[in-house]
Formats: sequence, C-alpha cells, structure tokens
Amino acid sequence: MTVDDLDTPALLVDLDAMERNLARMADYARSHNLRLRPHTKTHKSIALAKRQLALGAAGLTVAKPGEAEVLVDADPPELLVAYPTVGERKLARLMDVARRTRLSMSLDSLGVAEALSRAAVQAGVRVGVLVETDVGLHRVGVAPERVDALAAAVERLPHLDWDGVAFYPGHVKSLDREGLSAIEKLGETVGQLTHRLRPRIVSGGSTPTWEHSHRIPGMNEIRPGTYIFNDRNSVAIGSCAREDCAVSILVTVVSTAVSGQAIIDGGSKTFSSDRLVSGGEGHGEVVEWPEAVFVKMNEEHGFVQTSRPAKVGDRVKVIPNHVCVAVNLEEKIYGIRGRTVEEIWTVDARAKLQ
Repeated sequence: MTVDDLDTPALLVDLDAMERNLARMADYARSHNLRLRPHTKTHKSIALAKRQLALGAAGLTVAKPGEAEVLVDADPPELLVAYPTVGERKLARLMDVARRTRLSMSLDSLGVAEALSRAAVQAGVRVGVLVETDVGLHRVGVAPERVDALAAAVERLPHLDWDGVAFYPGHVKSLDREGLSAIEKLGETVGQLTHRLRPRIVSGGSTPTWEHSHRIPGMNEIRPGTYIFNDRNSVAIGSCAREDCAVSILVTVVSTAVSGQAIIDGGSKTFSSDRLVSGGEGHGEVVEWPEAVFVKMNEEHGFVQTSRPAKVGDRVKVIPNHVCVAVNLEEKIYGIRGRTVEEIWTVDARAKLQ
C-alpha cells in the first residue's frame, strides 16, 4: 500500500523521523541517568507505547483512568496517572489497573489522597503517590512550601506509598532568553525542594524543556509526550528542528470556487484549533504550499489562502499546530517510509476522557 491508496483525511507519521525522535530521547535520558516515563497522551497507541518501553522507558504516563485501562495492555512495569483522579467509580477502575501493574498517581490535595487510600484498602493493593507542586503554570499543584505537609499526610495513609514529587513546567513556552531564565528559576525551586525532602522520585519535564532536564537539580524522571511526533508548535518553540516533525495530515482540496482560496476536507474535527504559541499565523503548515496560510476552519472545511492555482482533487499534507489533539480525533495512524505505508496503528485510547 502507498500513500496514494489512502483516503483523506489521513494522519501520516514519517517512520524515519519518529524513530530518530524516539532514539534521541531514550539516549538523552540514559546518558543523564534520568528515568523516562513518557506521556502517552500524544499517540494513545499500545503498539507505540511498546516501542517506547523497548527503548528503555521505565514505565508509561497517562492522564485519565480510561487511558490507563487501555495502555496497561502495553505491559508497562509501572503506570503513572499524572492527574488528580476524583470520584469513587474512577478510583475503582484504577484499582483494577493496579492489580496488573505498579500504579501511581500525582495529586495535590489530602481529600484525593484519602479517597485513593480507601479505594486501595478495599481493593487490597498498594498505590504510589507523587505530590504535585506548582512551579509556575498555576494549573494544579500545591505551592512548594506546602509539599512537606502533604507528603507527610500521604505517608500516614494506609496502602499508599509516597514516591516523591511531580511538577509540570508548562509555563515555559519558549527557549529564548526569557524561557532559559524561567528554567534556571525552576531549577532553584526544584533544587531547594528536593534538598529538603530527599524524595525517591522527582518527576517533571516536558517536550519543550526536555534538553534542559539535566540542569534541574534533583530531578530524576522526565515525562515528555509530544516528542515522539513533534508538531508545528514544537518547531516554533525551538524544542525540535523542522525535519524532526514526523506527523502530517493528508487532505484533499474539495473546492476552489473562491479565488485565492482552497477548501480542504479537514476542519475542526480533524485539526486542533490551537494557535501557535509563538503567535504565528494559521492552523497548520501546508507542506507542498509553503506560502499558503491555513486561516480558518469549520467542522469539515479547512480554509487555505494560496496564490497557487490549486484544483479540486489536489492532495496536500498539513503539519498540525498541536498533534495531541489531532491524534485523538483519528482512529488510525499510518506509518510511512517514503510513499510506502509500512505500518497502521490503532489509536487505542482515542476519546478515553473519563
């Protein structure tokens, strides 16, 4: 099968680029003595999770119980739910996962920890806990000075093991002078915290900051996700080169009725509506038409402004701004080498939002 045999829209992954990305991150983690527990939110695929584990990942990271229930089939030695899970039904489902692998959760409140403890006691399992601390994003996480008290409270709860500390430096959106300064400040915060508490695991990192992870004193685990594919935002941030962008979405021009405009068969139900973090134009890069701007989307229509004489039936590839959302909208991922489709992966954890 070749790319020409695929109907559109179709999510394509350049296998050469993806394999380089996987090897680069595995080598980096190994050379700096960092545990790699990649976030599966980007690919949501059991087959791709197994590739990450085969390259030395210590385990996998997910956000929701539904993802955990699926990705545990990749047989990870451990699985981190990097999200405070609230609700008895969700926790009961996670206890089933905990019977199959070593489960841990990041959380930032005693109430969630107590509910997790009750569920673990009832299920007869032990669950690890990473206390989440806020290092600048102001999304979840207790202030660094409050980690000590929450960690001590977790240690007193039955069937819970305090494994350490988690953080997410999502506030670092660039690697310019301002971004590097933020990483330096992050290092000071995490260094002081880990010096004080001596946790077994200090889990953090992101794709934008991955190459600077070894500069964070005390951090010994990274959880990047987007790195496997990368996207237009990854390039804009500076966390990868353009040739490291493995993903694109193949689309077909369905209308050229308006002068200077091509309508493609991918809209908001195919692409992420996220804009570039750098403030650039468009919802994606049209690979074959570098001067074009993907200006607007309806549900099934993409509006591309182009000076080229586009015609109905033209097929072009678009690199999305945010690949994680785009993958979650697809059922299949097509791994290509050149024009040949070598592999087809199911998006196993697609729409697992509960």
